Amino acid sequence: MGTHRLASIDSVQAAFAAQRYVADRDLATAVYLSLTLDRPLLVEGEAGVGKTDVGRTLAAVLETELIRLQCYEGLDVNTAVYEWDYPRQMLEIRLLEARGDAKRAVTKDIFSEEFLVRRPLLRALENSRPEPPVLLIDEVDRADEEFEAYLLEVLADFAITIPEIGTIKAPAGRPPHVIITSNRTREVHDALKRRCLYHWIDYPTAERELAILTCRRPELSQVLASEVVAFVQRLRSADLTKVPGIAETIDWAAALEALGARRLEAEQVERTLGALVKYQEDVAALRGGGAAKLLDEVRAVKP
Repeated sequence: MGTHRLASIDSVQAAFAAQRYVADRDLATAVYLSLTLDRPLLVEGEAGVGKTDVGRTLAAVLETELIRLQCYEGLDVNTAVYEWDYPRQMLEIRLLEARGDAKRAVTKDIFSEEFLVRRPLLRALENSRPEPPVLLIDEVDRADEEFEAYLLEVLADFAITIPEIGTIKAPAGRPPHVIITSNRTREVHDALKRRCLYHWIDYPTAERELAILTCRRPELSQVLASEVVAFVQRLRSADLTKVPGIAETIDWAAALEALGARRLEAEQVERTLGALVKYQEDVAALRGGGAAKLLDEVRAVKP
């Protein structure tokens, strides 16, 4: 499709919908501005609300490569940016020595692009596809602050400095489309935020969640889909260790459908809790009548 086809907020919404991602107006606006202004987009929100899928869906919409960097504690330059191919460097030196060219072996520049192993960030800058890739930096809050600081040059100038070579920049006018996600397990530094546009994805309203579920599981009966959404919406106001996100809603609906459910029943709810909540304390709280009580409350307020 290419960015030229995403010429409006409406076209972003429509293109995302075609990939089965129900984007609200605010998210579509943030994506549109990110593409138009060539600015990274920082997407924050609770786990399971669809942050990672923004990057995946954008790559599918643009029909381009998705380059994903999954962040974690201890992530370093060698894993995220580049490293030197030491075995090849040593082999090159020994071949020169074997040919009696020991002097050249000492002086030969083995720190050249020929011996460079490109990791996700560098690959994203150097990509030569017709459409620049989508660079998804996932869960940046899990990385160390030192790595976050390293990202500043990349996001500000779409450039990476390699001491032995110099600065490598994305081609003029062709930077990667950058989506950064964060679950806010820690606060992302202001310097990083200043280089990005920002969007918060909240838990959806019942109406939007039903639209998402219907889009992702179109074969689901409308009665079951409505009851699943109503139950999950009520569950998010309960005192749980971790309330379910949209991903869990979709997984739970699929589990119920696999068991042949046509509507919610307390017994089946209890048997499928592992698809909905992921902490033993929450499972225990919902068993022994807890799920049945919530189900009664849902049906009591249902018009």
